Amino acid sequence: MSALICGSLAYDTIMVFNDKFKNHLKPSESAEEPLDVYFNVPDLRRQFGGSAGNIAYNLKMMGESPLLVATVGHDAAHYEEWLDSHSIRRDYLYHVEHSFTAQAFINIDMDDNHMTAFHPGAMNFSAYSQLWKAAQEATLGTISSDSTEGMVAHALQFVETGVPFVFDPGYVTFDFDGDELLKFIEQANWILVNKKEWQYMQRATGLTPEQVGQRVQALIVTLDAQGALIYAEDTRYQIPAAKARAINDPSGCGDAFCAGLLYGLLKDIDWETTGRIASLMGAIKVEHHGSQNHAFNIETFKAKFKKNFGYALII
Repeated sequence: MSALICGSLAYDTIMVFNDKFKNHLKPSESAEEPLDVYFNVPDLRRQFGGSAGNIAYNLKMMGESPLLVATVGHDAAHYEEWLDSHSIRRDYLYHVEHSFTAQAFINIDMDDNHMTAFHPGAMNFSAYSQLWKAAQEATLGTISSDSTEGMVAHALQFVETGVPFVFDPGYVTFDFDGDELLKFIEQANWILVNKKEWQYMQRATGLTPEQVGQRVQALIVTLDAQGALIYAEDTRYQIPAAKARAINDPSGCGDAFCAGLLYGLLKDIDWETTGRIASLMGAIKVEHHGSQNHAFNIETFKAKFKKNFGYALII
């Protein structure tokens, strides 16, 4: 059986500005004067992204067969060719012919500041993508960053089909209020958030991590270079961070971590090892530019695992 991945597919256009934004963003002489800033970006790359695409790509590297449920636009052919080249199934994609596929335009300066413009496009219609059929092939699934309407609809469909799922809201966490987040906690089997997302979720719901951990099978909070915390079965697990050879691009690291979490759940691996698998997935990703430009197989992954954590990964 497979993991059913609900989320976004997106094209990411990365532009590198070989200077600092602060040297060019200066206050206007008049409050009424429009902002007019010009950046020359000699370095540009277009790559594949989106939460669902990133998670599926990483799971495929681990030898799994993820099922994608996502929306794409009339310009999706290039992305679909990429999925086909990696044998990632796309038969459950929903096509919106009057929209572009979601796209992020990211300008990065020499201080690693980011200016991002995001066009959701077909992602706005993600509530129309249905997972009923895909659920028949799935052992578990995930709801990752997507339109809020789509995430709500897919959570209900997961519950109705009886497929357990990870709620991995990413940056969309901040678009939900406390009552909506409480509903997701009630529906989900596992919650995955980073430190900032958890801080917001805690304020919005009024729940402690221990309380959330008692309502679901596990709450997982990622802490960047400090690793992760897992609250499960009345136990708090401190997961160390895997060591990356270089920190080149953090984008997509959370999705790589989610893929590692799903892998551990699919294989029914204990929490301490599952957390380390997920941590190593994130470390491998951060060494490479782009969300889907790294490559490995299960044997090289096992070798990296033993080197990082001192014991063999038996799967």
